[in-house]
Amino acid sequence: MTASAKKIFVWVAHPKATSLCGALADSYEAGAIAQGAQVRRMNLSDMSFDLNFEGYKDPYADGKKSDANGALEPDLMQWQSNMRWADHVMIVHPYWWGAMPTKAKAVLDRALTPGFAFKYHQRGVKWDKLLAGKTADAIITSDTPPLLDTLLYRSPGRRVIKNQVLDFCGIKSKNVVQFGSVKLASDKKISRWIGKAERLGKLAA
Repeated sequence: MTASAKKIFVWVAHPKATSLCGALADSYEAGAIAQGAQVRRMNLSDMSFDLNFEGYKDPYADGKKSDANGALEPDLMQWQSNMRWADHVMIVHPYWWGAMPTKAKAVLDRALTPGFAFKYHQRGVKWDKLLAGKTADAIITSDTPPLLDTLLYRSPGRRVIKNQVLDFCGIKSKNVVQFGSVKLASDKKISRWIGKAERLGKLAA
């Protein structure tokens, strides 16, 4: 590992401690480390914070920065720190009712705050993308086959993470992939998915 090694933050956005998402993250992380990357990882299952959230205020609303939203819990502060540190981010999450799980979405709601991830202009609808310069991969697992998800629903999970989360904050998506159907997958197919995750990790590094 050198000082110029790629810094990668792996976030396992599954509320269970053991899952296919975790296995995919293990493989991705191993691939990245094998290529010399520095890796930090957080598991949603280990994170503790208040899910009761009523929205946040723009800390620049009055023209100068203020702590309008109060202090975040330690796990959310660490998540922000890892996002700030990383050159590249990998998010892996399951696909429940067309979206990521509630607790995972709550991390985005609570931690991608104004002044950290974006900053609205005082006039008009434009904003500054404060996490610009970073790249990301996302892996989504689903029981819905990806082709069916695309044809019937226009792949909302992939579109949201790519356009309305990552790109909104200035993060350029490199790979956004969906593996499914998980409930119908053979051990051989799951092994192929895990192998692909490792290859993505190597490419990210």
